[in-house]
Amino acid sequence: MMQTVLKKELVIDNSHSFLLSDLPFETGEKVVVFVMSETDLTAKLQKWRTLFKETQALPRLKDITDADIDAEIEAYRAGL
Repeated sequence: MMQTVLKKELVIDNSHSFLLSDLPFETGEKVVVFVMSETDLTAKLQKWRTLFKETQALPRLKDITDADIDAEIEAYRAGL
């Protein structure tokens, strides 16, 4: 199943509200909306990048192959 993710950017005006329209979802479909400031997003992305670099630098991870990763993904999808 393909996941739909949208990114909408806007500047909050005096009304402190916004309207999302023309969304590619079915009527009655349940959706989740996350709202955060660009500053918060930038800070969180930097934390993730740092975590990924630190994780990838762990010595025991050097032996993991793409095949190992593929097998782990397939096991997860199969519910194992």
